[in-house]
Amino acid sequence: MTTFWSFLLVLSGLIFFHELGHFVVARAFGIRVLKFSIGFGPRIWGIVKNGTDYCISAVPLGGFVKMLGEQPGEEIDPLDEPYSFSHRPVYQRALVVGAGPFANFLLAQLIFFFIFLFYGNPVLLPEIGKIRPGSPAQEAGIKPGDVLISVNGQKVKTWDDVSSYIGSSGEKEIRLVIKRGQEQLKLTVRPEVTTIKNIFGEKIKRPLIGITASGKLEIEKVNPFEALVLSLKRTWDLTKLTWEGFVKIVERIVPLSALGGPIMIAQMAGQQAEQGMLNLFYFMALLSINLGLLNLLPVPILDGGHLFFYAVEAVMGRPLTTRQMQIAQQIGLLLLGSLMLLVFYNDIARLFGLMPSMPKP
Repeated sequence: MTTFWSFLLVLSGLIFFHELGHFVVARAFGIRVLKFSIGFGPRIWGIVKNGTDYCISAVPLGGFVKMLGEQPGEEIDPLDEPYSFSHRPVYQRALVVGAGPFANFLLAQLIFFFIFLFYGNPVLLPEIGKIRPGSPAQEAGIKPGDVLISVNGQKVKTWDDVSSYIGSSGEKEIRLVIKRGQEQLKLTVRPEVTTIKNIFGEKIKRPLIGITASGKLEIEKVNPFEALVLSLKRTWDLTKLTWEGFVKIVERIVPLSALGGPIMIAQMAGQQAEQGMLNLFYFMALLSINLGLLNLLPVPILDGGHLFFYAVEAVMGRPLTTRQMQIAQQIGLLLLGSLMLLVFYNDIARLFGLMPSMPKP
């Protein structure tokens, strides 16, 4: 049950916010919205208000906003042309389409904002947990439990500071100030450049001294302005990381087997819910960023494909022909269908143990 309700909460929340973005901007421009659906297929339940059918449909793996004049070649009564999507300037149509992915980034930012505001900013403290035997740190006399105060004269407050300063030092000698019990010690250590794997499995060379964090966290309370700045930074950092992940998949550095679909999302949502609502909402924000970026890819049928068509229209001074649009959409449908088959295969293969278990978010 935990997996079911958490999956429902995450997926419906992401879809609702995405479609709400399209809906709000369309209505702001006076475009008539005929249907606002969470899910595809047969209508299960809904209400009709001000000419819009707000409904829930049978297949919950998506959603859509249907606007008057949205389909190529759709016949529009001349009296309804002022309310038609297709009769709007290209910039208005682009803003309506782009509002969906933008809403996903906004949702992620809002989730992070409320987490920082009401929970606080979790900071990994610069306390040393383990020392690798024979490492430069052990030779310099560093011990587990030592707390780093500064690196090369730069004060450190978090483990990220420690990692950043050591990583930028190259093979140069590093001056450390550590706290051990009630005393402060000054030590010198020369890092060794070691080949390690990054988050994408690529081999990289990095200066290391052989220490790991103890894992102790401090929850830093922040004011609303600080929460806003932190949430914007977290959203931007994860957006860059997610985009880099997309690029690595195209470059085949990250294998296609790493992709997952609805089953994997449900399993991961259930795992995060069992660890607490905070983890679940963090996972929801991360997934929202993924959905936003995915929809911006210039693939016909996706929002990014429509934005590409509008860019071509703006340059050429005319829209693509109906035939050109149909061919492009068929190609997009083929690509999207192939992707869906792949992620469903990966999900099922994981269930039966035919490939490694799903990655942790």
